[in-house]
Amino acid sequence: MNIIRYPARSEWKNLLSRPTLNTATLRDTVLQVLGDIRAKGDKAVIEYEEKFDKVKLSSLEVTEEEFAEAEKATDSTLKEAIGKALENIRKFHASQKFEGQKVTTSTGVTCWQKAVAIEKVGLYIPGGTAPLFSTVLMLAAPAKIAGCKEIVLCSPPNREGKINPAILYAAKAAGVSRIFKAGGVQAIGAMAYGTESIPKVYKIFGPGNQYVMAAKQEVSLHDVAIDMPAGPSEVAVLADKTANPAYVASDLLSQAEHGVDSQSILITTSEQLINAVQEEVEKQLAVLPRK
Repeated sequence: MNIIRYPARSEWKNLLSRPTLNTATLRDTVLQVLGDIRAKGDKAVIEYEEKFDKVKLSSLEVTEEEFAEAEKATDSTLKEAIGKALENIRKFHASQKFEGQKVTTSTGVTCWQKAVAIEKVGLYIPGGTAPLFSTVLMLAAPAKIAGCKEIVLCSPPNREGKINPAILYAAKAAGVSRIFKAGGVQAIGAMAYGTESIPKVYKIFGPGNQYVMAAKQEVSLHDVAIDMPAGPSEVAVLADKTANPAYVASDLLSQAEHGVDSQSILITTSEQLINAVQEEVEKQLAVLPRK
């Protein structure tokens, strides 16, 4: 954490400027990758996985054996936390289910509203700076409640060709149908166009870096619907000495883990809280390491 005490007004502009990435060649790169995925399918996805994620894959879909390995590798405390979170998310979204009523406006004329689930959805779960298994739950649980028949998930593998066990465990618990080892622009292209392994979906959900966001916007022009062009992430926590340091640290880390262009700020009048939050951040990083 970088601590700034009582900054002078002359420093404010510099402090408020957010971190940015050089995006001069971003769109050209995105268009090149998307074009290759459309033309070459799985072959291009595997080639770009080797180029960008430094892993040589022989196949893209996660197997039942890998799901079993992930379940064994996931800590029991984390399993319990995922189960509790899933229960809360389901409870919240179940309460939003739409129940339409038919209304006869005049003789022979009946009107009603109807909510129809998207049959096939794609979820993108980043894997670069932290395993965002909470995002898995928050996307897959409402999709399942809505009645989506097929839920496809893509997430980048590590250099051993494995997706983080917590992501796999959460996905299985939340009812994801199929999971594929693909990250970045290549994952978005695969779900937008379809490949030999990865099915084409009708709408793509999920966060990502600026390349992922640019890819989502590009494919949304002609090929598939998207949720929204989100990011980069930011949060500002205003707190005094009565705040719970664990909650503050969690809020800061939950946004900071999204990427190097994320911005997490704590504004407080309490030196005591700053020290407590610093300790809590270290404690939480020890439990769940994040770059």
